[in-house]
Amino acid sequence: MIILGCILAILVGITLGLIGSGGTILTVPILVYIMSVEPALSTTYSLFAIGITSFIGAIRGVIKKEADLPKVISFGLPSLIVVFVTRSYILPLVPDVIHIGSFTFHQNVLLMILFSFVMVASSLSMIRSVKNNPEVPASNVKTPIEVIILQGAMVGLVTGLVGAGGGFLIIPALVNFYHLPMKRAVATSLIIISINSFFGVMGDLEKFELFDWNLLLGYTGGTVLGIFIGFYLSDRISNKSLKKGFGYMILAVGLYILLKETLLR
Repeated sequence: MIILGCILAILVGITLGLIGSGGTILTVPILVYIMSVEPALSTTYSLFAIGITSFIGAIRGVIKKEADLPKVISFGLPSLIVVFVTRSYILPLVPDVIHIGSFTFHQNVLLMILFSFVMVASSLSMIRSVKNNPEVPASNVKTPIEVIILQGAMVGLVTGLVGAGGGFLIIPALVNFYHLPMKRAVATSLIIISINSFFGVMGDLEKFELFDWNLLLGYTGGTVLGIFIGFYLSDRISNKSLKKGFGYMILAVGLYILLKETLLR
């Protein structure tokens, strides 16, 4: 199953290279259900693998002058502050067993249920955005600073809680609020994801002694290979078609996780 997981890692990397999102939202289910990694540890694995892969993609974006560095600062700074605070101070306060009314949830189960809700919500957002034709020309539209801070903070909260780099939230924000072209939004998103992932991992340093480095480095190698394949394909596949198909794929995976953790347990 580890080999299958590494093969799937290549596909995860391809999605990062093509649309600048989807890496961690697919990595956690692969690590948990295919590679048998404990859910809480899988979020740290996800941040590590996708952080390394996104960093490589970010370097490429800077070299090719596709990344919008001012947007990285205005949107990314609030995000990385919140992700670090969440991983370091908020998540450790969550008890292993959580009681909600007459129901009892283990932290790992609740984490996966939360993750499934995030996946479903993000997939519907991606599918709807295709209908609105998000690839519009760049403009000088001014977004209120409080909206920028709030959006960045929300991305950081999701990243901190479920180990998702936030690309599936970053891309729509950069396109709809900043009117960035898709390719420019992807390059910018990879920088923000790499920064968020790095700070998320720094908040989990105590877990390093639990790492299965052979598994983690094998998975990371697959995602790195995949992102270069994604870059190669990015000029050959319609972003509109790809984004719609990817949105439906995330929706299917999110619903599967929700069913598995609730009705099928």
